[in-house]
Amino acid sequence: MGRSVIPKRALVIGSGFGGIAAALRARKMGFDVTLIERLDQLGGRARTFERDGHVFDAGPTVITAPFLFDELFELFGRDLKDYAEILPVSPWYRYEFNDGSRLDYGGSVDDTLGEIQRLSPEDVQGYKKLLAHSQQIFEVGFSELAHVPFDRLWFMLKQVPALIRLGCYRTVWQFTKRYLKDERLRRAFSIQPLLVGGNPFNTTSIYSLIHYLERRWGVHFPRGGTGALVSALGQLMQDVGVSVRLNQHVERITIDRGRATGVELASGESIAADLVICNGDPAQIYRNLVPAENRKRWTNRRIDALKYSMGLYVLYFGTDRKYTDVEHHTIVFGEQYQELLQRIFAGETAGDDLSLYLHRPTATDPNLAPEGKDTFYVLAPVPNLQRHDWLAVQDQVRERVIDILEQRILPDLRQHMDVCFDLDPMQFDADYASRWGAGFSIAPIFTQSAYFRFHNRSEDVKNLYMVGAGTHPGAGVPGVLSSAKVVEHLLAEDFPQTLETKNEFAVTAT
Repeated sequence: MGRSVIPKRALVIGSGFGGIAAALRARKMGFDVTLIERLDQLGGRARTFERDGHVFDAGPTVITAPFLFDELFELFGRDLKDYAEILPVSPWYRYEFNDGSRLDYGGSVDDTLGEIQRLSPEDVQGYKKLLAHSQQIFEVGFSELAHVPFDRLWFMLKQVPALIRLGCYRTVWQFTKRYLKDERLRRAFSIQPLLVGGNPFNTTSIYSLIHYLERRWGVHFPRGGTGALVSALGQLMQDVGVSVRLNQHVERITIDRGRATGVELASGESIAADLVICNGDPAQIYRNLVPAENRKRWTNRRIDALKYSMGLYVLYFGTDRKYTDVEHHTIVFGEQYQELLQRIFAGETAGDDLSLYLHRPTATDPNLAPEGKDTFYVLAPVPNLQRHDWLAVQDQVRERVIDILEQRILPDLRQHMDVCFDLDPMQFDADYASRWGAGFSIAPIFTQSAYFRFHNRSEDVKNLYMVGAGTHPGAGVPGVLSSAKVVEHLLAEDFPQTLETKNEFAVTAT
């Protein structure tokens, strides 16, 4: 790409965790950084809602690699503990199976083995082997590759032998089935791709590294909710001089002779910059913000041919009583598993036999609800909007979700709801500019991973970079934070004259 002049201005579009992390890393490198957000608060999918004393996290609720947040504060000589408190969650997840049995997963390996012994003694040794294999994949897929660019084909090809040795040509389901015999355990330990928008039955088993990632650092939750962590990062940005502008809608990225030069807002205002970092769905960024004449690689036709992750239906509700026997995270399996996922990813109606993810943050932090009450959200995977008419089924899905919760987890739920609202694929499209309302941008299948995913450095426009779920290494909180580390690496390559400012920010946090 050639060497660029010393940059002074970096512009970040979008304030999800990836955008915030990129803004902070660019600031540490010596850029003057402005972050632009189209919503009225920071966080993107990690924003919050407040209703009648209930505090709801809109999206991510699981922190599995807290060191990635620690790093952002340590860049400036700060300590995350001075800004936010990260609490351990136990158990990490409760799995509720359709036959009435359950599995509490989390804590020590011995705790998990005890639960497996109770459900399926013959799978104890198999789980040990699964965990050991997951660790091997983790050491390559996360420790070695998650934080480095995959923008050269030769680098991708160089990794192939190791990935073949680890069996990453198998799907996550095949990986799990190889070690576990009990159908319930196979379901419980193959859901990891769903956390990043993938179908366990066609997603490469490299995503089985998530299992060991959880084991390596545990599962955590910030006191005050994920929104409290966003607020802490917002305070850090303010402390170190990152300029933040909310309620600003970017109309287009301005380009001069193939190089990004800033943005034009819907208000008509133009903001100049030496480089632009986009934290959003790359499919929508290219289609909506970059003129077609500047896109030889990412044409509309190519973007439309990509496969996208499933949609999400999220119901937020508060209750006027407490459900003290419900854990922080509960995964409720329906009778079907593969059949449900096949329908969802094929764009067909999900039907009534849904599987659900229930979040009860008040199990860890009771202050997220008024005294004597509980705060929840429940998430149901549903088809995205590409081949599916959401308006035709939205009421049916909502009522079915409540039915399942009432029958299996939360008795008499309807009569105890005091707050209730939802977020569906149409709102994901409108609020987050997500192509087809997909929950996690493009699906993490092999042909859309690593080198084949949207690159962190644009191939079409110089000085344009991507962070977030749609680019390498992928979705999930660790993934989007890691994408900012990749962009930091690229900025160091593209702007070697950037001033080092290590000592400028080494001050006491306030």
